[in-house]
Amino acid sequence: MTSTTETHPAGDPVLALRAGLDGALTLPGDNGWELAARAWNLSVAQRPRAVLAARVAADVVTAVRFARDHSLQISAQPSGHGATGALDETILIRTAAFDDVWIDADARVARVGSGVTWAQLQSELDGTGLTGLIGSSPDVTVVGSCLGGGLSWLSRPFGTGASSLRAVELVDASGRHRWVSDDKDPELMWALRGGGGDFGIVTAVELDLFPAPRITGGRLVFPAEQAAQVLRAFTAVTSLAPDTLSLWAAVMHFPPLPFLPEEIRGRSFCFVDAVHVGGRDELATLLAPVRQAGTVLRETVRPLRPSEIGTVCEEPAEPSPATHTAMGLSVVDDEVIDRILRLAGPGTGTPLTQVQIRHLGAALRRPVAGAAGRIDAEYLVSALAMLPEPTLAGPVAAAMTQLREAMAPWDAGPTVLSMLGPHEEVTAAFDEPTLARLRRVKATVDPSGVIRGNYPLAGK
Repeated sequence: MTSTTETHPAGDPVLALRAGLDGALTLPGDNGWELAARAWNLSVAQRPRAVLAARVAADVVTAVRFARDHSLQISAQPSGHGATGALDETILIRTAAFDDVWIDADARVARVGSGVTWAQLQSELDGTGLTGLIGSSPDVTVVGSCLGGGLSWLSRPFGTGASSLRAVELVDASGRHRWVSDDKDPELMWALRGGGGDFGIVTAVELDLFPAPRITGGRLVFPAEQAAQVLRAFTAVTSLAPDTLSLWAAVMHFPPLPFLPEEIRGRSFCFVDAVHVGGRDELATLLAPVRQAGTVLRETVRPLRPSEIGTVCEEPAEPSPATHTAMGLSVVDDEVIDRILRLAGPGTGTPLTQVQIRHLGAALRRPVAGAAGRIDAEYLVSALAMLPEPTLAGPVAAAMTQLREAMAPWDAGPTVLSMLGPHEEVTAAFDEPTLARLRRVKATVDPSGVIRGNYPLAGK
């Protein structure tokens, strides 16, 4: 339990919560408040009512019951990824202490606490010949990723992270700590597979693992001026790619920030990133047309351990201010490439840091018993922008709108919740029947709206 010498508003009911906790409860005005409330995305200013660093599941039960009894709302945010600003005035629970990992390699099943990151789980899988469905960042939690859909480097052979969920342990809106599965509560389990964090405070999940005795992958870096021919080669390869191969391509403009290495600071490049469930020679053959399309400035392609998959994109490991948007596309052809490069190619002066194209398809087209269901889009285009200065927000928003409008003729519908930007609404992630079903589940399990996810079904 944590004490404080700071002053809080007289009569604030949240002060009474401290007495029943093993974990630390931090309120506005307490020492360490700014760090406790901070999101990983520093462009999102979070203003929760209080932050609870839960130590044991009983802390979560106590906090949920307290919120219910005092007509407050409660939310969970293990690491601060996926922040949206929707959690203002909630009691925000941090679950980093729930870091247990249990693996049954014979059954191909893992059970992980809600504070476990993909880096932690994948490290435990090194040498087993198995992998989880990790995405581009190893620092995201397994639970947060899967609840939001979980587009993975391995989604083409195996599906989304959401589809890998077997069971979920949570504290529901009544304060009951229980396991949810297809057998015990099939409708809630359907919602938890990609419907977000609006249904309970998750403390652990059980998920499927997948056979991957050999994994090869890495990055090819080309001059940005060769982006047109490299992206065309990328689309040619993806049109014939086996399900075992995932390719992502991007045009990247590194900002002229002093902390960046001199060799990339203020420069632009074209990247092609690959992960293949197979050997190095197989991947070399598959990538040959891409490699021959331009001058390879740098290459990191190599055999990968499960723990190394998350390093392929070389994403930043420290919190930073940024925003993004994404949409599914039915096709990426010459016209799509030309439009992207006219808006965000080299020499355009775009405020966007990166425009990325991911190849989807394969297992993502299979029916799934979850809110993150079949994805019809063959590709995903996303735009990322760093926001070191607040004055960039307007130009970045305009550039993202331009990109979305330019891609509109090929819009293939929703993908997954976790690809939404911080200022987008949940309605953009699901079709109308799925959204209506999610709201029915929410009304059943949490009629008073005690639990609030980062993309709440009632809107922000």
